[in-house]
Amino acid sequence: MQYVKYFQCTECGSTYDTTEPMNLCPRDNRPVRLVLDIALIKQDYPDMSWYRPDEKSMWRFGPLLPFNKATQPDKVVSLGEGFTPVIDISDFPLCQSLSLNVAVKDEGQPYEGYGANPTGSFKDRGMSMVATMAKHYGLEKLTVPTQGNAGDSLTAYGLSLDKRVAVVMPDDTPLNIMGSVAVAALKHDNISIDLVKGTIREAGEFMKEHYVPDGFFNCATFQEPGWRIEGKKTMGLELAEPWPGLKDEWGLPDVVFYPTGGGTGILGMWKAFDELEAMGIIDHHRPRIIAVQSENNTPIVHAIEHDLDDTIPTDGGDTIATGINVPGGVGHKAVLAILRASEGSAIAVSEKAISDISRAIFTQYKMWISPEGAACIGALEEAKAKGLVASTDRIVCFNTGSAEKYLDNLHDIFMQKQTVST
Repeated sequence: MQYVKYFQCTECGSTYDTTEPMNLCPRDNRPVRLVLDIALIKQDYPDMSWYRPDEKSMWRFGPLLPFNKATQPDKVVSLGEGFTPVIDISDFPLCQSLSLNVAVKDEGQPYEGYGANPTGSFKDRGMSMVATMAKHYGLEKLTVPTQGNAGDSLTAYGLSLDKRVAVVMPDDTPLNIMGSVAVAALKHDNISIDLVKGTIREAGEFMKEHYVPDGFFNCATFQEPGWRIEGKKTMGLELAEPWPGLKDEWGLPDVVFYPTGGGTGILGMWKAFDELEAMGIIDHHRPRIIAVQSENNTPIVHAIEHDLDDTIPTDGGDTIATGINVPGGVGHKAVLAILRASEGSAIAVSEKAISDISRAIFTQYKMWISPEGAACIGALEEAKAKGLVASTDRIVCFNTGSAEKYLDNLHDIFMQKQTVST
């Protein structure tokens, strides 16, 4: 924590000492984030000497994270997460028909020469940071409400530290994800799983009633003090660094499509862009950020379309993209502000498009794209029609996880492919 100055509220700007962990800002109940001393980092690491491209994980960015793995390896809890590739899919028929230059940032499966998210999800970035901070502060009991992947991830990192972990998830969570946590709970006394009716909102209510009073630290999206933002920030740092075979210099794409539930990744990436500019590595150019949701649950899309400062909570929806089935969020106000500042927007995608693209991407690239990642590609057509993307743009769509974690949801989709092929 050498270069961390303080916690700061993302809404009112109030600052807090980092000696003890906290949750939301007590003044306005909004998320807080960590603020780094960029000037001191520049002084101590001239000429980008902080950058460790030989480190094949998200910890390659040294002092731009709360702990520097190169100098403090005993402080960092890492399972190899991050440093994922950018894969060109411009020859995908949809991209060709729209004349768009599109790549996928693939968080779901391992590639030779890169890092790999151990549970097959971008959530591992945030939970690596949560585990690192839990170790730093001596927290022994952690809890999280989840649509699935965050709970699977926290379980893996909690086990690596022998921490107590309580996971609460909806009872319609994909069985592969639910099963992973359930098996861990059967094998290890320090892991527990609870299932609730509803969405992550009801899971959060259950967690606050049953676990937080018992001394479990709340690791829900935005409820911890900026730790998951710091982990997700590394996606933005990786967007900026050179991409082997695609981009030789530091710089940002023109448009980013991001599947948005709570929206931690959007705040994290935006923070990364600001810090890189303050370091003098990139200029003021920012990508247009397009938040992508299923048409069956659209709180952020609704807020953009009706010019609202914050989302109106929904009741959730029935979608195979369970990771973005979030009815509302304490960080959505900040997400909406970033979308507008970037001159971006929010787009809803049909369940049919999500299904069709999941199958087609696998057929062409053998990429196990998650439904949330497929939704981002599906949003390209509307984005082009609205003038949000152009043929001259460099576009990145985030695939936030592996389809293998959703196989019970996607079984019919891939079986349909198999039937057609035979």
